[in-house]
Amino acid sequence: MSNPDIDPPRLYAAREPIFPRRVHGWFRNLKWIIMAVTLAIYYITPWIRWDRGPSLPDQAVLIDLANRRFYFFWIEIWPHEFYFVAGLLVMAGLGLFLFTSALGRVWCGYACPQTVWTDLFILTERWVEGDRNARVRLWNAPWDARKLRLRLTKWAIWLLIAVATGGAWIFYFTDAPTLLRNLFTGDAHPVAYITMGILTATTFLFGGFAREQICIYACPWPRIQAAMMDEETLTVAYREWRGEPRGKLHRGEATRSEGGPKGDCIDCMACVNVCPMGIDIRDGQQLECITCALCIDACDEVMGKIGKPRGLIDYMALRDEAAERAGETPKPLLKHILRPRTVLYFTLWAGIGVALLVALFLRSPFDLNVTPVRNPLYVTMADGAIRNTYALRLRNKQGDEREFTVSVLGADGTLPQGVTVTLEGLPDTRVSVSANSTHTQRVYITAEKGSALAGSEQSELTLWVEDATDGNKSRIGTVFHGRSE
Repeated sequence: MSNPDIDPPRLYAAREPIFPRRVHGWFRNLKWIIMAVTLAIYYITPWIRWDRGPSLPDQAVLIDLANRRFYFFWIEIWPHEFYFVAGLLVMAGLGLFLFTSALGRVWCGYACPQTVWTDLFILTERWVEGDRNARVRLWNAPWDARKLRLRLTKWAIWLLIAVATGGAWIFYFTDAPTLLRNLFTGDAHPVAYITMGILTATTFLFGGFAREQICIYACPWPRIQAAMMDEETLTVAYREWRGEPRGKLHRGEATRSEGGPKGDCIDCMACVNVCPMGIDIRDGQQLECITCALCIDACDEVMGKIGKPRGLIDYMALRDEAAERAGETPKPLLKHILRPRTVLYFTLWAGIGVALLVALFLRSPFDLNVTPVRNPLYVTMADGAIRNTYALRLRNKQGDEREFTVSVLGADGTLPQGVTVTLEGLPDTRVSVSANSTHTQRVYITAEKGSALAGSEQSELTLWVEDATDGNKSRIGTVFHGRSE
């Protein structure tokens, strides 16, 4: 029987508000740079123009769902080329494995959208309400006119950021200037308003209120990362052998590194106060830690003020901490990064990238497909010749109209004797295909009476299609059905 006096385990802990303190240092500056770059890329990219010709959109990056195209500057991906997108997704996954294996959760700490927008929201909060102590006092203060004014100002700025975030996302799916005008005039498609509203709400809630809860409860990556990391992985860690026992230092008192009884950690709580996840890195590795390294900046600042060596909290491998504790020399950082596991991840990642580049540059500017018309298999002409009919599908992936010439070769690579090619409705073997479109052309291949093709039940043929503008050629195999004696 269950004991009613014992509370059952809870899967979710009520959120304790976290008020990160401002910190200065190398890693904080790096996070500012990455935040500025990633936000600039996200907000500005839909407005970059790229001239592809009169019949194609001039937006540099565009996911054109209506016409089933993906444009990325000079690259155009068609629906049948989705393997490029699949390859990029695989590379993204391998990249996460690679960076996590080498440097821990650097993606979470520096470039994850949840981290970037949370940083932006905290920056706004600090501008409006003040640094940590001021925000704590405001949180605990009763509601009055000042608190209401500060809260409404902060929420209004958050909402503007969230609206810009949702708006920027939908600009990737249609012409940005046109959509912006339609949004203000009320002429945009309802899907645009709905999508923008959903992204605005999620950004506002996730970045403003949920914050670290998303990383702890909603994101699966903190649980997956354990399989990607080992004792050689560089991650944010506390040198316990050097910092313990922690405590306040009196003037002139020697620390453990100087032969004294106390460690270098003076228990100032600076590392805890700057942590956006609200954890204490001195308690060891924790699921909540995103390795943003702000605790390193805070601790180094304190160590500099009290005249102690920096690096009490640092990027280090767990194996190095044990080695240092034993008085051994830690391994160089490069050896931690360049080890069989990371080399394997990088090799796979680079191999897929090279394969995609090769496929991108070797792909034909046009595609073709041929289907024999099998009802009937062949037609016997009045003069005894045998004619087969084919449906040739030409896809012109160029930005202008192209003219293609159709010819045929036999299985031995030579022009079969007594064989002619005609195109339905056209005076010769040339067919024009509009820019970025697919054209289906009926093709007739006729073998004279007595020729090898006419007298063979089935023969292999190769249809050759040549772009009359630039000479690019492509071929596809098919069969010719004749009538054997």
